[in-house]
Amino acid sequence: MPQQILETERLRLVPLSDDHLEHEVALNADPRVVRYLRSRPMTREETEEGHRFWLAQARDVDGLGVWAGFTKAEPERFVGIWMLQPPHGPSQEKVSGEADLGYRLVPDFWRQGLAKEGSRELVRYGFEVVGLERIFAQTMAVNTASRATMAAVGLTYVRTFHEDHDDPLPGTEEGEVEYEITRAAWQEQWGRMRA
Repeated sequence: MPQQILETERLRLVPLSDDHLEHEVALNADPRVVRYLRSRPMTREETEEGHRFWLAQARDVDGLGVWAGFTKAEPERFVGIWMLQPPHGPSQEKVSGEADLGYRLVPDFWRQGLAKEGSRELVRYGFEVVGLERIFAQTMAVNTASRATMAAVGLTYVRTFHEDHDDPLPGTEEGEVEYEITRAAWQEQWGRMRA
């Protein structure tokens, strides 16, 4: 099953392709966007390498991958990237039926509820269409904005953990956090929202 095009009230999420590379390059070159990921903006070469990795990940598990988001009001206006990928990080056990949720938005679109809107749609898609059992997300403990988005999507705090970093970022000493939502918890929440 290939990734599907997903739509929300304000967003159109399309499976990532080579057509989106220039958007990714600009996004990753903004230090505000990557401040909780790395100590400096990504070079074009680093983004190209990451792009190839994301496309390969999309071939690993049917339906999972990365989406480029655009506004419905201005269909060519790039909002950011949303990810629902197989577990792949150093602190992510590779478990079938699980996926890692992520998002990276252009700063012009911050604080408008779009990260939440796109992520909610990916959670719905992950459970209803892909058939996942658990969706989780990880970020630095000090990344309060991302943590608020995770909670707004229905994920709950699971743990704090520490990783070794060659070039630790400010706040690394606080650790990383993981949030999750299971299929059962999502079905309960979704049922309440429909009622």
